[in-house]
Amino acid sequence: MAHDDDSQALDRAYQPSPGLSVAVSDPAQNPGLPPHRERMTDKDPKAEKRAARTVYTLFYLSLAGSIWAVAAYMLFPIEDQSLLSIRHNNLFIGLGIALSLLCIGIGAIHWSKALMSDKEHIEMRHPTRGTDATREAAVEVFADANEESGFGRRTMIRNSLIAAIVASIVPGVALFRGLAPHNNADGNPIAGDPVALLKQTMWEKGQRLVRDPDGTPIRAADVTLGSAFHVIPENLVSLSHHDGYLEEKAKAIVLMMRLRPEQLIESEERKTWSYDGIVAYSKVCTHVGCPVALYEQQTHHLLCPCHQSQFDVTDHAKVIFGPAARPLPQLPITVDDEGYLVARSDFTEPVGPSFWERH
Repeated sequence: MAHDDDSQALDRAYQPSPGLSVAVSDPAQNPGLPPHRERMTDKDPKAEKRAARTVYTLFYLSLAGSIWAVAAYMLFPIEDQSLLSIRHNNLFIGLGIALSLLCIGIGAIHWSKALMSDKEHIEMRHPTRGTDATREAAVEVFADANEESGFGRRTMIRNSLIAAIVASIVPGVALFRGLAPHNNADGNPIAGDPVALLKQTMWEKGQRLVRDPDGTPIRAADVTLGSAFHVIPENLVSLSHHDGYLEEKAKAIVLMMRLRPEQLIESEERKTWSYDGIVAYSKVCTHVGCPVALYEQQTHHLLCPCHQSQFDVTDHAKVIFGPAARPLPQLPITVDDEGYLVARSDFTEPVGPSFWERH
Protein backbone atom coordinates (compact mmCIF):
# COMPACT_ATOMS: atom_id res chain seq x y z
CA MET A 1 0.00 0.00 0.00
CA ALA A 2 1.02 3.60 -0.53
CA HIS A 3 0.71 4.21 3.19
CA ASP A 4 3.19 1.42 4.02
CA ASP A 5 5.67 2.64 1.39
CA ASP A 6 5.44 6.15 2.75
CA SER A 7 6.02 4.97 6.32
CA GLN A 8 9.11 3.02 5.23
CA ALA A 9 10.49 6.06 3.42
CA LEU A 10 10.02 8.18 6.54
CA ASP A 11 11.68 5.53 8.68
CA ARG A 12 14.73 5.57 6.40
CA ALA A 13 14.90 9.38 6.42
CA TYR A 14 14.59 9.80 10.18
CA GLN A 15 17.17 8.24 12.49
CA PRO A 16 16.53 8.94 16.18
CA SER A 17 19.44 9.55 18.54
CA PRO A 18 20.27 6.51 20.67
CA GLY A 19 20.80 8.76 23.69
CA LEU A 20 21.90 6.65 26.66
CA SER A 21 20.46 3.41 25.34
CA VAL A 22 22.71 0.36 25.29
CA ALA A 23 22.68 -2.06 22.36
CA VAL A 24 22.40 -5.68 23.44
CA SER A 25 23.23 -8.79 21.49
CA ASP A 26 19.96 -10.56 22.25
CA PRO A 27 17.19 -7.92 22.21
CA ALA A 28 13.61 -8.92 23.03
CA GLN A 29 11.70 -10.03 19.97
CA ASN A 30 8.33 -8.64 19.03
CA PRO A 31 5.90 -11.48 19.70
CA GLY A 32 3.35 -10.03 17.32
CA LEU A 33 -0.40 -10.06 17.76
CA PRO A 34 -2.26 -13.12 19.02
CA PRO A 35 -4.45 -14.99 16.50
CA HIS A 36 -7.76 -13.31 15.87
CA ARG A 37 -10.64 -14.94 17.73
CA GLU A 38 -13.97 -14.71 15.99
CA ARG A 39 -17.03 -13.76 17.95
CA MET A 40 -20.37 -15.50 17.73
CA THR A 41 -21.72 -12.57 15.69
CA ASP A 42 -18.89 -13.08 13.19
CA LYS A 43 -19.80 -16.74 12.67
CA ASP A 44 -23.58 -16.76 13.03
CA PRO A 45 -25.72 -14.35 10.92
CA LYS A 46 -28.67 -14.88 13.29
CA ALA A 47 -26.54 -13.81 16.26
CA GLU A 48 -25.48 -10.76 14.29
CA LYS A 49 -29.11 -9.81 13.63
CA ARG A 50 -30.01 -10.32 17.30
CA ALA A 51 -27.17 -8.05 18.36
CA ALA A 52 -28.29 -5.38 15.88
CA ARG A 53 -31.85 -5.59 17.20
CA THR A 54 -30.58 -5.25 20.75
CA VAL A 55 -28.60 -2.15 19.88
CA TYR A 56 -31.35 -0.22 18.16
CA THR A 57 -33.87 -1.35 20.78
CA LEU A 58 -31.67 0.24 23.43
CA PHE A 59 -31.46 3.43 21.40
CA TYR A 60 -35.24 3.53 21.05
CA LEU A 61 -35.57 2.94 24.80
CA SER A 62 -33.30 5.94 25.26
CA LEU A 63 -35.62 7.94 23.02
CA ALA A 64 -38.59 6.83 25.15
CA GLY A 65 -36.74 7.84 28.32
CA SER A 66 -36.14 11.35 26.98
CA ILE A 67 -39.79 11.71 26.01
CA TRP A 68 -40.86 10.47 29.45
CA ALA A 69 -38.59 13.02 31.17
CA VAL A 70 -40.27 15.86 29.29
CA ALA A 71 -43.71 14.39 30.02
CA ALA A 72 -42.85 14.01 33.73
CA TYR A 73 -41.89 17.68 33.87
CA MET A 74 -45.44 18.54 32.83
CA LEU A 75 -47.25 15.73 34.68
CA PHE A 76 -45.60 16.38 38.06
CA PRO A 77 -45.36 20.18 38.44
CA ILE A 78 -43.88 21.82 41.51
CA GLU A 79 -45.86 25.07 41.46
CA ASP A 80 -47.54 24.26 44.79
CA GLN A 81 -44.05 24.02 46.41
CA SER A 82 -45.07 20.95 48.44
CA LEU A 83 -42.34 18.50 49.38
CA LEU A 84 -44.22 15.58 47.81
CA SER A 85 -44.53 17.39 44.47
CA ILE A 86 -40.84 18.23 44.45
CA ARG A 87 -39.93 14.61 45.23
CA HIS A 88 -42.15 13.26 42.45
CA ASN A 89 -40.83 15.84 39.99
CA ASN A 90 -37.19 15.03 40.75
CA LEU A 91 -37.79 11.28 40.83
CA PHE A 92 -39.63 10.83 37.54
CA ILE A 93 -37.61 13.37 35.56
CA GLY A 94 -34.42 11.81 36.91
CA LEU A 95 -35.55 8.31 35.99
CA GLY A 96 -36.32 9.42 32.43
CA ILE A 97 -32.96 11.14 31.97
CA ALA A 98 -31.12 8.20 33.58
CA LEU A 99 -32.85 5.71 31.26
CA SER A 100 -32.05 7.89 28.25
CA LEU A 101 -28.33 8.23 28.96
CA LEU A 102 -27.89 4.68 30.26
CA CYS A 103 -29.43 3.10 27.15
CA ILE A 104 -27.26 5.23 24.85
CA GLY A 105 -24.15 4.10 26.73
CA ILE A 106 -25.08 0.41 26.87
CA GLY A 107 -26.21 0.41 23.23
CA ALA A 108 -23.00 2.03 22.02
CA ILE A 109 -20.84 -0.41 23.99
CA HIS A 110 -22.80 -3.43 22.76
CA TRP A 111 -22.54 -2.14 19.20
CA SER A 112 -18.76 -1.83 19.45
CA LYS A 113 -18.32 -5.19 21.21
CA ALA A 114 -20.64 -7.32 19.11
CA LEU A 115 -20.88 -5.73 15.65
CA MET A 116 -17.96 -3.45 14.90
CA SER A 117 -14.75 -4.93 13.58
CA ASP A 118 -12.48 -6.12 16.41
CA LYS A 119 -9.36 -6.96 14.44
CA GLU A 120 -6.20 -5.53 15.97
CA HIS A 121 -3.47 -3.92 13.91
CA ILE A 122 -0.26 -2.01 14.49
CA GLU A 123 0.55 1.30 12.89
CA MET A 124 4.06 2.72 13.24
CA ARG A 125 4.37 6.26 14.49
CA HIS A 126 5.68 8.86 12.08
CA PRO A 127 6.19 12.64 11.99
CA THR A 128 3.02 14.70 12.40
CA ARG A 129 2.79 16.04 8.84
CA GLY A 130 2.55 13.23 6.36
CA THR A 131 2.79 13.34 2.61
CA ASP A 132 -0.22 13.67 0.35
CA ALA A 133 -0.27 9.92 -0.06
CA THR A 134 -0.46 9.52 3.73
CA ARG A 135 -3.30 12.00 3.98
CA GLU A 136 -5.19 10.18 1.27
CA ALA A 137 -4.61 6.96 3.16
CA ALA A 138 -6.11 8.60 6.27
CA VAL A 139 -9.26 9.29 4.31
CA GLU A 140 -9.33 5.64 3.32
CA VAL A 141 -9.03 4.68 7.00
CA PHE A 142 -12.19 6.65 7.81
CA ALA A 143 -13.96 5.05 4.90
CA ASP A 144 -12.85 1.60 6.08
CA ALA A 145 -13.97 2.42 9.62
CA ASN A 146 -17.38 3.39 8.33
CA GLU A 147 -17.59 0.13 6.41
CA GLU A 148 -16.38 -2.05 9.29
CA SER A 149 -18.59 -0.40 11.90
CA GLY A 150 -21.60 -0.50 9.63
CA PHE A 151 -22.57 3.06 10.56
CA GLY A 152 -23.54 3.93 7.02
CA ARG A 153 -24.88 0.47 6.21
CA ARG A 154 -26.87 -0.35 9.37
CA THR A 155 -29.57 2.28 8.96
CA MET A 156 -31.73 1.11 11.88
CA ILE A 157 -28.84 1.41 14.33
CA ARG A 158 -27.62 4.69 12.88
CA ASN A 159 -31.03 6.35 12.81
CA SER A 160 -31.99 5.14 16.28
CA LEU A 161 -28.68 6.39 17.68
CA ILE A 162 -29.14 9.83 16.12
CA ALA A 163 -32.72 10.00 17.41
CA ALA A 164 -31.65 8.93 20.90
CA ILE A 165 -28.82 11.49 21.09
CA VAL A 166 -31.03 14.33 19.83
CA ALA A 167 -33.84 13.36 22.20
CA SER A 168 -31.46 13.14 25.18
CA ILE A 169 -30.96 16.91 24.95
CA VAL A 170 -34.69 17.68 25.05
CA PRO A 171 -35.21 17.03 28.81
CA GLY A 172 -32.48 19.52 29.64
CA VAL A 173 -34.10 22.11 27.40
CA ALA A 174 -37.48 21.44 29.01
CA LEU A 175 -36.04 21.95 32.50
CA PHE A 176 -35.04 25.49 31.53
CA ARG A 177 -38.76 26.23 31.43
CA GLY A 178 -38.62 26.42 35.21
CA LEU A 179 -36.40 29.50 34.91
CA ALA A 180 -38.90 31.39 32.76
CA PRO A 181 -41.32 33.85 34.37
CA HIS A 182 -44.82 32.52 34.98
CA ASN A 183 -47.82 33.59 37.03
CA ASN A 184 -49.11 31.57 39.95
CA ALA A 185 -52.60 30.22 40.48
CA ASP A 186 -53.72 33.50 42.09
CA GLY A 187 -52.71 35.47 39.03
CA ASN A 188 -49.93 37.33 40.82
CA PRO A 189 -48.31 39.40 38.03
CA ILE A 190 -44.85 39.33 39.66
CA ALA A 191 -44.85 35.62 40.52
CA GLY A 192 -42.29 34.82 37.84
CA ASP A 193 -40.33 38.08 37.83
CA PRO A 194 -37.17 37.57 39.93
CA VAL A 195 -36.30 41.28 39.93
CA ALA A 196 -39.71 42.23 41.33
CA LEU A 197 -39.72 39.34 43.80
CA LEU A 198 -36.27 40.20 45.17
CA LYS A 199 -37.25 43.85 45.53
CA GLN A 200 -40.01 42.86 47.95
CA THR A 201 -39.01 41.31 51.27
CA MET A 202 -40.78 41.15 54.63
CA TRP A 203 -39.09 44.34 55.79
CA GLU A 204 -41.43 47.31 56.09
CA LYS A 205 -41.61 50.59 57.95
CA GLY A 206 -41.64 50.06 61.73
CA GLN A 207 -40.70 46.36 61.51
CA ARG A 208 -38.43 45.49 64.43
CA LEU A 209 -35.02 43.94 63.90
CA VAL A 210 -34.79 40.66 65.87
CA ARG A 211 -32.06 38.11 66.40
CA ASP A 212 -31.87 35.11 64.10
CA PRO A 213 -33.25 32.57 64.92
CA ASP A 214 -34.81 33.15 68.36
CA GLY A 215 -36.64 36.39 67.44
CA THR A 216 -35.39 38.52 70.34
CA PRO A 217 -35.85 42.27 69.63
CA ILE A 218 -32.65 44.29 69.64
CA ARG A 219 -32.19 47.59 71.44
CA ALA A 220 -29.71 50.06 70.00
CA ALA A 221 -27.99 50.13 73.41
CA ASP A 222 -27.32 46.38 73.13
CA VAL A 223 -25.23 46.78 69.97
CA THR A 224 -21.66 47.42 71.07
CA LEU A 225 -18.77 48.66 68.94
CA GLY A 226 -17.30 45.85 66.84
CA SER A 227 -20.26 43.52 67.34
CA ALA A 228 -22.20 41.87 64.54
CA PHE A 229 -25.78 40.59 64.70
CA HIS A 230 -27.56 38.18 62.36
CA VAL A 231 -30.97 39.79 61.97
CA ILE A 232 -34.39 38.92 60.55
CA PRO A 233 -37.69 40.89 60.53
CA GLU A 234 -39.94 40.28 63.52
CA ASN A 235 -42.91 39.17 61.42
CA LEU A 236 -40.82 36.36 59.94
CA VAL A 237 -40.61 34.54 63.29
CA SER A 238 -44.30 33.58 63.25
CA LEU A 239 -44.18 32.34 59.64
CA SER A 240 -44.29 28.56 59.21
CA HIS A 241 -42.17 26.53 56.82
CA HIS A 242 -45.28 25.65 54.82
CA ASP A 243 -45.95 29.37 54.31
CA GLY A 244 -42.53 30.04 52.80
CA TYR A 245 -40.38 30.71 55.87
CA LEU A 246 -37.12 29.69 54.20
CA GLU A 247 -37.86 31.58 50.98
CA GLU A 248 -38.66 34.80 52.84
CA LYS A 249 -35.71 34.42 55.20
CA ALA A 250 -33.36 33.90 52.25
CA LYS A 251 -34.37 37.35 50.97
CA ALA A 252 -34.71 39.27 54.25
CA ILE A 253 -31.67 38.05 56.24
CA VAL A 254 -29.48 40.97 57.39
CA LEU A 255 -26.10 41.45 59.04
CA MET A 256 -25.95 44.41 61.42
CA MET A 257 -22.79 46.05 62.84
CA ARG A 258 -21.88 49.09 64.91
CA LEU A 259 -19.00 51.44 64.06
CA ARG A 260 -18.05 54.88 65.30
CA PRO A 261 -20.28 57.37 63.46
CA GLU A 262 -17.25 59.30 62.20
CA GLN A 263 -15.96 56.14 60.48
CA LEU A 264 -18.97 55.95 58.15
CA ILE A 265 -18.79 57.48 54.69
CA GLU A 266 -22.43 58.23 53.92
CA SER A 267 -24.02 59.92 50.92
CA GLU A 268 -26.61 62.61 51.50
CA GLU A 269 -29.59 60.36 50.77
CA ARG A 270 -28.30 57.66 53.13
CA LYS A 271 -27.36 59.68 56.17
CA THR A 272 -30.67 58.76 57.81
CA TRP A 273 -30.29 55.03 56.98
CA SER A 274 -28.00 54.35 59.95
CA TYR A 275 -28.46 55.05 63.65
CA ASP A 276 -25.58 56.24 65.81
CA GLY A 277 -23.06 54.19 63.79
CA ILE A 278 -25.30 51.12 63.49
CA VAL A 279 -25.70 49.91 59.90
CA ALA A 280 -27.53 46.92 58.42
CA TYR A 281 -26.77 45.26 55.10
CA SER A 282 -28.22 42.31 53.24
CA LYS A 283 -26.43 39.11 54.15
CA VAL A 284 -26.95 37.70 50.63
CA CYS A 285 -23.85 38.11 48.45
CA THR A 286 -24.43 39.98 45.19
CA HIS A 287 -22.25 37.46 43.34
CA VAL A 288 -24.21 34.17 43.47
CA GLY A 289 -26.19 34.52 46.69
CA CYS A 290 -23.90 32.95 49.29
CA PRO A 291 -24.20 34.16 52.92
CA VAL A 292 -21.83 37.04 53.70
CA ALA A 293 -21.30 36.12 57.33
CA LEU A 294 -17.68 36.97 58.20
CA TYR A 295 -17.04 40.42 59.75
CA GLU A 296 -13.54 41.73 60.39
CA GLN A 297 -13.69 44.25 63.25
CA GLN A 298 -10.43 46.07 62.60
CA THR A 299 -10.84 46.70 58.87
CA HIS A 300 -14.67 46.75 58.93
CA HIS A 301 -14.77 44.41 55.97
CA LEU A 302 -17.40 41.78 55.24
CA LEU A 303 -16.16 38.59 53.58
CA CYS A 304 -18.12 36.08 51.53
CA PRO A 305 -16.39 32.73 52.24
CA CYS A 306 -17.61 31.09 49.02
CA HIS A 307 -15.77 33.16 46.40
CA GLN A 308 -13.85 35.65 48.55
CA SER A 309 -15.77 38.82 47.70
CA GLN A 310 -15.07 41.59 50.23
CA PHE A 311 -17.24 44.58 51.06
CA ASP A 312 -16.32 47.80 52.92
CA VAL A 313 -18.92 48.47 55.62
CA THR A 314 -17.64 52.01 56.19
CA ASP A 315 -18.42 52.97 52.57
CA HIS A 316 -21.89 51.66 51.67
CA ALA A 317 -20.62 48.02 51.59
CA LYS A 318 -18.84 48.65 48.29
CA VAL A 319 -16.97 45.79 46.66
CA ILE A 320 -13.23 46.03 47.30
CA PHE A 321 -12.23 42.55 46.17
CA GLY A 322 -13.67 39.50 44.45
CA PRO A 323 -16.21 38.71 41.75
CA ALA A 324 -19.27 40.49 43.25
CA ALA A 325 -20.56 43.11 40.83
CA ARG A 326 -22.28 45.58 43.15
CA PRO A 327 -22.44 46.62 46.83
CA LEU A 328 -24.63 44.84 49.35
CA PRO A 329 -28.10 46.45 49.57
CA GLN A 330 -28.49 48.53 52.73
CA LEU A 331 -31.54 48.32 54.99
CA PRO A 332 -32.58 51.77 56.29
CA ILE A 333 -32.97 51.60 60.10
CA THR A 334 -33.86 53.79 63.08
CA VAL A 335 -35.24 53.26 66.62
CA ASP A 336 -38.80 53.29 67.95
CA ASP A 337 -40.10 54.97 71.10
CA GLU A 338 -38.88 52.05 73.24
CA GLY A 339 -35.35 52.15 71.89
CA TYR A 340 -35.68 49.05 69.73
CA LEU A 341 -34.13 49.06 66.26
CA VAL A 342 -36.72 49.12 63.48
CA ALA A 343 -36.65 49.34 59.70
CA ARG A 344 -37.47 52.61 57.96
CA SER A 345 -38.59 50.74 54.86
CA ASP A 346 -37.86 47.72 52.74
CA PHE A 347 -34.66 47.47 50.70
CA THR A 348 -34.63 50.03 47.91
CA GLU A 349 -33.00 47.62 45.43
CA PRO A 350 -33.16 43.88 44.73
CA VAL A 351 -31.20 41.66 47.08
CA GLY A 352 -29.07 38.74 45.96
CA PRO A 353 -27.10 37.98 42.80
CA SER A 354 -26.67 40.81 40.34
CA PHE A 355 -27.74 38.76 37.31
CA TRP A 356 -31.37 39.03 38.48
CA GLU A 357 -31.25 42.70 37.58
CA ARG A 358 -30.49 42.09 33.91
CA HIS A 359 -33.92 42.72 32.42
